[in-house]
Amino acid sequence: MRSASLKIRLADSEAQSFSRACARESVAPAVKARELILEFSRNEGKEAALEGSGSGSSVKLPELRPGVPIRVAEMFSGPGGIGLALNEARSESYRFEHVWSTDYDPDACRTYKLNVLKNQPGAKVICEDIRKVDIGALPPADGFLYGFPCNDFSLVGETRGLEGDYGGLFSYGVRYISRVNPVFFMAENVSGLSSANDGRAFKLILASLNNAGLFGYDITANLYKFEEYGIPQARHRIIMIGIRGDLGMRFKVPRPSGKTVPCGKALEGIPADAPNQEPTRQSRIVEERLSCIRPGENIWQAEEAGRLPERLRLNVKGARLSQIYRRLDPSKPAYTVTGSGGGGTHIYHWSENRALTNRERARLQTFPDDFMFCGSKESARRQIGMAVPVEGARQILDALLKTFEGGDYPGVEPSIGFFKAKSLDLHKDGGQ
Repeated sequence: MRSASLKIRLADSEAQSFSRACARESVAPAVKARELILEFSRNEGKEAALEGSGSGSSVKLPELRPGVPIRVAEMFSGPGGIGLALNEARSESYRFEHVWSTDYDPDACRTYKLNVLKNQPGAKVICEDIRKVDIGALPPADGFLYGFPCNDFSLVGETRGLEGDYGGLFSYGVRYISRVNPVFFMAENVSGLSSANDGRAFKLILASLNNAGLFGYDITANLYKFEEYGIPQARHRIIMIGIRGDLGMRFKVPRPSGKTVPCGKALEGIPADAPNQEPTRQSRIVEERLSCIRPGENIWQAEEAGRLPERLRLNVKGARLSQIYRRLDPSKPAYTVTGSGGGGTHIYHWSENRALTNRERARLQTFPDDFMFCGSKESARRQIGMAVPVEGARQILDALLKTFEGGDYPGVEPSIGFFKAKSLDLHKDGGQ
């Protein structure tokens, strides 16, 4: 494309003032003039977009102001793994504060309010199925977090993707983003999202977020392997950070620390009176099975090694899941903490013939010991298994704040990619 040229006539005094200003900034006059023109064009584009939105002059875009808390809303909040990380993340110029959160699970909502919002009583918790919430009435916020339900995208069980009961719930977040135009969003889901429906689901979700709102969002999408960030658990999640397209900022994936925390170390020193530390009781036959399984092994490996008597074997036809009666290896990060599943899926101690307590599971998710999960033992297990590791989320949010400050930090290329705002075709690959 041919570049346009522009000649500008200035009075002598104007030219001298402009030259002095360029000298102070150590920038060539032609370069500075181009910067000023681009800035003017960008502001004109904002005004035109606002006028075209039908909202008139009443539309006010969320913005960042150093020293003023970044007000954040959270949809599908769960018990508060990301929410607690948001409390802990901060920089010299910025910190976060909560505006509202939603979840359909009453126990998770009580957990969130009790722990995450204990010092922010003004924040609102909406305990409701998102399909019944008036998205148009939700208060505006500067930032938006959501880990849309992964039930239909998980690699465990049926992977029905967009055709499932929960597959389309991501669209409620897109609707909120398009209405409010927050400065940023953070969207999270399981690693299986990228392959659901032969990849069509992820392409639709990514394109919808990329085109959301007046300006779209520059998106950095990455598969985070949290064990590489010092989390004592092998937990892999796709996280997309989007920054509003008119702001000209690009989020970098923070470089993994390279620090490996073994689960044995992570589970040391839990206070006996810590909440959710109720002991687990196994049947005699489960205790016998576990006694035949070595640290890091599952029941199938014990059977193949000839250490499992016939009467203790499982009568399973078809696929044998690797995490059935699998004991932890204390010298390595734990395998993935899950929120549901029947016999043999509860995560088992390496030396004691028992499943982990909920507090031990919470340690693997890097929740502090004073974080109390509300509800029954099974409800607490579900909440813990569905959460994002607190420390992993904090590292990502810290990097986001550094991005807002214009600071640099060690980063790596995103494993999925970087997508400029409104660069993706929303109607391609099934995104009609």
